[in-house]
Amino acid sequence: MNARFVRGVYPGSFDPPTIAHVAIAEAAVQAGALDRLDLALSRVALGKDAAGQPSLGERVAMLELLTETRPWLAVIVTDAQLIADIAADYDAVVMGADKWAQVRDPAWYDGSVAARDAALARLTRVLVAPRPGFDVVGATVLELPEHLLEVSSSAARAGAHHLIAPECRPLR
Repeated sequence: MNARFVRGVYPGSFDPPTIAHVAIAEAAVQAGALDRLDLALSRVALGKDAAGQPSLGERVAMLELLTETRPWLAVIVTDAQLIADIAADYDAVVMGADKWAQVRDPAWYDGSVAARDAALARLTRVLVAPRPGFDVVGATVLELPEHLLEVSSSAARAGAHHLIAPECRPLR
């Protein structure tokens, strides 16, 4: 009898991948009993200005560095933009509390509560990293060390390079 292979997806722009992204991935694999976690990059990220971002190829290359020592981690590129669409074929979806707040906001569904509710109903299991200032409702909260809760890619881009995942620092 074959055991079921459990897959999760962690969508994001990962610009750049931070030590918190890695910790969230590890916590999600543990909490969700995931066999594999895919870091998902959208070709055109919803609500992000691509002008100042590294190219998709550069971001894929950075994420692939993280997979070299983590056999349970993979990188995918998708045309999907909405979290519910990206997560369609997965057993779990991973995100930060700030993203979870956006996913639950009808504004991202042309103001339609019905469209938002339909999208949320398609999510099988939601694993959320806590973030100060955001309440997590309707999802499993991941346990993370306190010092990682305010780590952000924005701070890393602004010069806090110690926040970038060590494998990716030479590329920044």
